[in-house]
Amino acid sequence: MNIRVIAVGKIKEKYLTQAIQEYTKRLSAYCRLELIEVKDEKIPENASEAQRQKAVDSEGRRVLSHLKDDEILATLEIQGDQLDSPTFARKIENYGIQGKSQITFVIGGSIGLSPEITSRSQWKCSFSKMTFPHQLFRVMLLEQIYRSFKIIRGETYHK
Repeated sequence: MNIRVIAVGKIKEKYLTQAIQEYTKRLSAYCRLELIEVKDEKIPENASEAQRQKAVDSEGRRVLSHLKDDEILATLEIQGDQLDSPTFARKIENYGIQGKSQITFVIGGSIGLSPEITSRSQWKCSFSKMTFPHQLFRVMLLEQIYRSFKIIRGETYHK
């Protein structure tokens, strides 16, 4: 299976980079993983709605340039379906059983995802109603994908 993660913005913290490297290494036994970062827009704290929309649209165009027609597009959205880890794993497994070998997860920037991206999504997923730092969320997503492959293969890790 091929897993891609497209994320808006760069990782700035060394400890997060190290965690991402660790999960990338672990996942190499289970899938082909590709991590893609697209530039985020800098917007002022007191940005107008028009400025915010322009930024989301610009980030959205950058994400869209990396999307493929033959993939499952999974967007990470607060309004998405909240799944426990075994159900998340079954969803990944079921896509594989259906012959869908490419899943692309998209993590938006600090102001969210453009409607162009969310309207194309076949899987809207939420980890929580809480808001998480976008940089930390990459680690959380990779950990859940790794956990999923361990569950799918019946290996010990999931508790």
